[in-house]
Amino acid sequence: MRLDLTHITKRFPGVLALDGARFDLRAGEVHALMGENGAGKSTLMKIVSGLFPPDAGEIRLDGSVVRFATPAEAKAAGIHTVFQELTILPNRTIVENLLIGREPTRAGGLWLDKAAMRGEAQAILDRLGIALDAGRLAATLSSGQRQMVEIARACAQNPRVLILDEPTSSLGRAEEELLFDLVRRLREDGVAIVYITHRMSEVFALSDRITVLRDGRFVMAAETAEVDRPALIRAMVGREVAEDRHGLDPDTLPVALEARGLSRGRAVRGADLTLHTGEVLGIAGLMGAGRTELARLIAGIDRPDAGEMRLFGEPYAPGDIRQALARGVAYVSEDRKGLGLVLPLSVADNIALPSLDTLATKGIVPPRRIVAFARDWMDRLGVKAASGSVAVETLSGGNQQKVALAKWLAIRPRVILLDEPTRGVDVGAKAEIYALIRQLTEDGTAILAISSELPELLQISDRIAVIAHGKVAGVVSAADATEERLLDLAFSEDQAA
Repeated sequence: MRLDLTHITKRFPGVLALDGARFDLRAGEVHALMGENGAGKSTLMKIVSGLFPPDAGEIRLDGSVVRFATPAEAKAAGIHTVFQELTILPNRTIVENLLIGREPTRAGGLWLDKAAMRGEAQAILDRLGIALDAGRLAATLSSGQRQMVEIARACAQNPRVLILDEPTSSLGRAEEELLFDLVRRLREDGVAIVYITHRMSEVFALSDRITVLRDGRFVMAAETAEVDRPALIRAMVGREVAEDRHGLDPDTLPVALEARGLSRGRAVRGADLTLHTGEVLGIAGLMGAGRTELARLIAGIDRPDAGEMRLFGEPYAPGDIRQALARGVAYVSEDRKGLGLVLPLSVADNIALPSLDTLATKGIVPPRRIVAFARDWMDRLGVKAASGSVAVETLSGGNQQKVALAKWLAIRPRVILLDEPTRGVDVGAKAEIYALIRQLTEDGTAILAISSELPELLQISDRIAVIAHGKVAGVVSAADATEERLLDLAFSEDQAA
């Protein structure tokens, strides 16, 4: 099997998404497709998947020119895609999600054969090593489990080409290892895999070749073994990107937030935490350890069953997120689509939404003031959009993440809770967000940053608290922290009870 894309061009209103891009793929390889947000990676793969027609260029499959008018035509040719934004139906079971559109029937096709469906779906999960009951409702699954079901649905159809767009963005460490093992097995079976990710470690661990796009154009293609991290970053962003590690001693800084004995159900069980003014306190831990649940308590989204908090020395017990915001505590959720953004609204409206009171004059907010306000923050975070008037749902995942950040940074809170702040964000934008985080702390903002990427926590944090089984298993200074030490705390058994 060989797939060749040459001179691919695609225009959208006001945007040249692809400008003569090229890419090739061979059977039995993992080919990493790299580039910053807006580089054209997802657009190129959507053309291959039959979602978009190219304006120019040629696609050849096994030497024959092809043009897929619909995703169904691409799937019929053996091309299956797992996009970053999941399509799992939450009100359906795993069985129904895995077999949608190809359910076995009985009685001459009059009835679904539910027993056969259940058996086939469970066999698919078992074959792929995914430890889930096929009868579970999708709404009860974690985001990582939904991601694995999405991948299982594609793999169940014996793809010749499998396109994975940010496949680990919602996965915990154990699920990541399961995915990596699955990718390697598929490669051994001769499947051609396109792997899109912003995580450098995955690229060097999994891929055989790398292609880089920048601003919709082809930049380079090389064997992975011939490329190092600095060269790959230069190819992606067109410049050097500093990756300095920060760290300060917060003991001399005033305390911004204290939590003592904070508990909610079995998710958070007696957590103690101290966050200082001008500090980045990283939060590490395995998926399900209670990291996000702890942040939601601090943000006023959920109420604790026990424990107390103090904010700048005063009692702090927000009844809802509005009360937390009124005290200067902002929460940037990991779920940017569900909790972070109003997707049909424009970029400008999303950024300005929490700041309307400060932008208003006698209760009226002039539209030009919203536009100017939003443009300033779009420029600061490098949001790539034709204008602030476009709907935020039309942006790439990484640019949506930047808008979600800008929305809350714009109100200049005293304490910011960042839950996976760079999920789906490219290396250049990450550096910009890291610099912004550091600037905020220099201005006295206290930042609690949750991340599943340990290298990220090691780079941006002054101290790192590791959550295990709903408790703080340990707090390590940045100077003393290593990935091994953090993982040792994350897997600590003495916290379970």
